[in-house]
Amino acid sequence: MTLAPRSTPIRVADDADRGRIAAMLARAFADDPAMAYIVPDPADRALRLPRLFALLFEADAQAGLRLVAEGGTATTLWRAPGLGKTSLLDMVMHAWPMWRALGGAIGRALTVSSAIDAHLPSDDVWYLHVAGCDPAAQGRGLGRAVIQAGLDRIAEDGRPVYLETANERNVGFYATLGFVVTEAWHVPKGGPAFWSMLRG
Repeated sequence: MTLAPRSTPIRVADDADRGRIAAMLARAFADDPAMAYIVPDPADRALRLPRLFALLFEADAQAGLRLVAEGGTATTLWRAPGLGKTSLLDMVMHAWPMWRALGGAIGRALTVSSAIDAHLPSDDVWYLHVAGCDPAAQGRGLGRAVIQAGLDRIAEDGRPVYLETANERNVGFYATLGFVVTEAWHVPKGGPAFWSMLRG
């Protein structure tokens, strides 16, 4: 794998980045097992994922930190300690936009979301909520660079960092960044496997 140059510009994402980042994340997660469970039909998934990631991008503006590599090729969405779980108020406030984004898939999305919340550590942790790199830009170290930029920004806080992934091939990648698997679990009702990982 070719590493991104040290000079790869990473900056805080703003609202103007919303559409580009949502479209990129939809491409990055097109074959993700969790997304395939939520929206089984690939054509329907391609339509719905940009809407879903646009909502997540907006929500994480209030919850923590949004970073993007130059050109929108890679991004991370972080939730600050104490803000990892989706509150009931958030669910109510975003019920209609979520319905518009997911339609009949909203039930499976809520099943996945509830399972994720159930496995979040009880301790205050930084939560790497979403990390994605455009498939066309993979292999250049951009995903690693944007994750490392987030880790560097929150290092002074001194708290652990948590993530989960439904893609087993990501486990080894995150291990190279200092994360260790703490639990492997399945979403109920025939849902996908997940790996919970923590970096102390």
